[in-house]
Amino acid sequence: MALGTVDHCLLIETGAGLVLVDTGFGLGCVRDPGTMVGPSRFVLGLELAEHETAFRQIQGLGYDPADVRHIVLTHLDFDHAGGLSDFPEATVHVHGPEFRAATARRTFSERTRYRAQQWAHGPRWMVNEIDGGEEWFGFRAVRDLPGVPPQILVVPLHGHTRGHVGVAIDTGRGWLLHAGDAFGVGSEIDPAQPHTPLLWRLYELAAVAGMPYRDNRRRLLELNRAHGADITIFSAHDGEAFTRLTSSTVRPTQWRGGESGA
Repeated sequence: MALGTVDHCLLIETGAGLVLVDTGFGLGCVRDPGTMVGPSRFVLGLELAEHETAFRQIQGLGYDPADVRHIVLTHLDFDHAGGLSDFPEATVHVHGPEFRAATARRTFSERTRYRAQQWAHGPRWMVNEIDGGEEWFGFRAVRDLPGVPPQILVVPLHGHTRGHVGVAIDTGRGWLLHAGDAFGVGSEIDPAQPHTPLLWRLYELAAVAGMPYRDNRRRLLELNRAHGADITIFSAHDGEAFTRLTSSTVRPTQWRGGESGA
């Protein structure tokens, strides 16, 4: 990645096989960035390295990447879905509004942020909606992801993109909430003194809908204040959170943090 950030992915070991939350940049992005990432790589100053891809890190943990049975995406931005082709046999779970926005690419912003080349291999899409969704700490949530254990659910957090979501995991010792790009760094949801640094205020300009984005960030702040002892909330590009969380493993549902990009 650039600017000292990371692409925070999660690898979850379950009885149904491995589940990956986001892919970050993949092998194809490293080997053919012009096609798989596009001109945005120059704007962001990306420095991609193969050993930092989810594929190679999964191998480094002693797992076979072919055992990744499911991928649950927070959204389809090129820095979150760039490794889809590394796991061609996995079922890819994506929220309905996100899938429709990414495949239609109607606006200039969506033609820039979504790279159709990243899913040109024809993933096994599984599109989820919120109809009939249950409550999760005051948020609507999608629990019935086919083939995925019920401890993993999708929490719609629209704003950054039309169908952006968080992914919540019940570890048995509390919840993890991968909030994707619903906020930038941990200080933004600090219960005592929330603060958004200037860089991340500028980052808000990438949001498709600014008001829902800010509203969901506020709701995540309130969630952290009320339930921070039971829920660990982190964003995709917070390097400090990545360092902190990858220093431990939570059981009985094992999870591993993963970084893609340099």
